[in-house]
Amino acid sequence: MLTDADCRNALCPPDKKRARLTDTEGLYLEVSPAGSKRWFWKTYADGKEGRLALGSYPDVSLKAARVARTAAKTQKAAGTNPVQARKVAKLKAATPAGNTFQATALEWFELKLESWSGHYAIREKRNLEKDLFPFLGARDISTIEAVELLAVVRRVEERGALDVAHRVLTTAGQVWRYAVATGRTPRDVSADIRGALKPHHGKHFAAITDPIKLGELVRVIRGYQGGPIVRAALQLAPLLFQRPGELRAAAWIPSGFFHG
Repeated sequence: MLTDADCRNALCPPDKKRARLTDTEGLYLEVSPAGSKRWFWKTYADGKEGRLALGSYPDVSLKAARVARTAAKTQKAAGTNPVQARKVAKLKAATPAGNTFQATALEWFELKLESWSGHYAIREKRNLEKDLFPFLGARDISTIEAVELLAVVRRVEERGALDVAHRVLTTAGQVWRYAVATGRTPRDVSADIRGALKPHHGKHFAAITDPIKLGELVRVIRGYQGGPIVRAALQLAPLLFQRPGELRAAAWIPSGFFHG
């Protein structure tokens, strides 16, 4: 067992790369030829030896090193790898922006923005700014519970906008999954409430037979600014009279004509 004097007077012989002074229960002080001294706790995982750095001496005293070793042993006894836990803590500390729902959502939004059409980006931003930020924006995302998110989404339901409510929940779920991936929260609480919303049933619309209204539809289609695939499908739809599923599954043939 080491003493304070042992640590203070420890030296590494010039012919060695390092010297180790052993304390108890796997704790040791490593001394370099240059004179630096660092505390380590010896670990074992899957039959392999590893070590956990506990700080430099004298910034971390012998007593403090023993306290840190005991804390690491307790953590390991509880089933947590202290070395891995240290790495995760460093990754979390390096996460930019912040941990509030709004900061997380805006970071996610900027990450995805380039892959979205202008229309889709506007819709996602509206879901966030109108229906989520006013109620959850300032909260630490790891503290928000499923029942709180459900209350927010039900505000949208109460407006009679069932389709929008489902889209808002989808947006929230994507933010939560990004928060999980970046270490801000341990789980996606939006998954707990997916069956708690009223079902939305789409409506079938009658064919447009009025030439004036058909012209209005064609102008709207030509003004669509979304992705090129959807834009092409919209422009082909009034020419081919195909159901959406048939149009989506259609393929080009060498002659240049479509076939289903």
